[in-house]
Amino acid sequence: IAKGRLAMMAIIAMFFQDGLTGSAWGDWALYTDSPLRAFEAELGVQPPTGFWDPLGLSADGDAATFRRRRAVELKHGRISMLACMGYIVPEYYKFPGYLSPSTGLKFSDIPGGLGALSKVPLEGWLQIGLFLGHYEGFFFKQDPKRAPGDFADYGVFGIGKNFVFYRGDPPVITDPELKKKKLNSELANCRLAMVAIMGMFYQDGLTGSAWGDWALYTDSPLRASA
Repeated sequence: IAKGRLAMMAIIAMFFQDGLTGSAWGDWALYTDSPLRAFEAELGVQPPTGFWDPLGLSADGDAATFRRRRAVELKHGRISMLACMGYIVPEYYKFPGYLSPSTGLKFSDIPGGLGALSKVPLEGWLQIGLFLGHYEGFFFKQDPKRAPGDFADYGVFGIGKNFVFYRGDPPVITDPELKKKKLNSELANCRLAMVAIMGMFYQDGLTGSAWGDWALYTDSPLRASA
């Protein structure tokens, strides 16, 4: 069954590649009519997939749309990296003292992950929302004259000045090749973090922890065939 599924995927890919390049294992460089060539020199085009757009969102070759989506990708990726750290750090350290002195709620009383949603008071979530909205509305506004993810006073990595606990100037890289390498690394980490945080949410929701034992997911329909 496994080989049958693999073969079905493989033959479709062979048909597809053969039709576009002239061979089932042809060189994609031969597909000269590809609208994606407009973005082959962009950041994030990395091996082994190259420019990977399985849904064809960039098929129209619209540079303005691509730029907007790249800015959104970076923003979501950076948030996802912080979210992953937000899952990991509380496992080893929590702030001392009280989150809500009026209710006697300590930081140590707050569980990690999705469990915190029902424990943090509404006023706490409002403060978090206002804090994020403040940054989004005043500091992290994308200037069309700057590269996606590059903000005034925050630089190309979105870090600088009054970013959370960071108070220094934005990191500056003068070497073009090193800068490209670092920005490609950031994009790769952003993409990994977006997948990782969704995995954490999913596993947390089903097992009670971002790295919980799947044996705790007793309602799994797959148990009937185990």
